[in-house]
This record gives sequence, structure tokens and C-alpha cells, in this order.
Amino acid sequence: MAEGASEAIGGIAAEALQQYVDRIEKLEEEKKALAEDIKQVYSEAKSTGFDTKILRKIIALRRVEEHERKEQEELLDLYKRAIGME
Repeated sequence: MAEGASEAIGGIAAEALQQYVDRIEKLEEEKKALAEDIKQVYSEAKSTGFDTKILRKIIALRRVEEHERKEQEELLDLYKRAIGME
């Protein structure tokens, strides 16, 4: 960092700002690496015959609390019956 960069510039503590920027950039790099790892796992699953679209839905469903998931499923069933899908 340039000499005097720890000083406040325009009311901004430059050193603190630089630290935040550095941390965010590092986390973005890690996020990109993790996304690539996840993509690889889906590719492996697909190569062994699993449907990745369904696998993604399962992952999404597991993120939702059981009572919320049941409520969503009940509403989905209700809506499907209302439009003649069941």
C-alpha cells in the first residue's frame, strides 16, 4: 500500500477499506472454486445415471424446513387439482 495509505482519505480509512476488499476478493475466489467442485460432483452423479435436475430439486427441498415443505407440497397439490392436473 502507498505511504500514508492508513490515513483517512475523504473520510474513509484506506487501510480498513483495503482489508475488506482483499477479504472479499479472497472469498470470491473460494466461492468460484467451490462452484467448480459442485459442478464436478453433479457431473459425476450424471455419469453414473442420476438425473441432475432431480438431484438439484432434492438439494433445494432439503434446505427447507419440513413443515414449510409439507405446506408447499399441499399448496402445490391444491393448485394442481384446481387446474385439473390431478
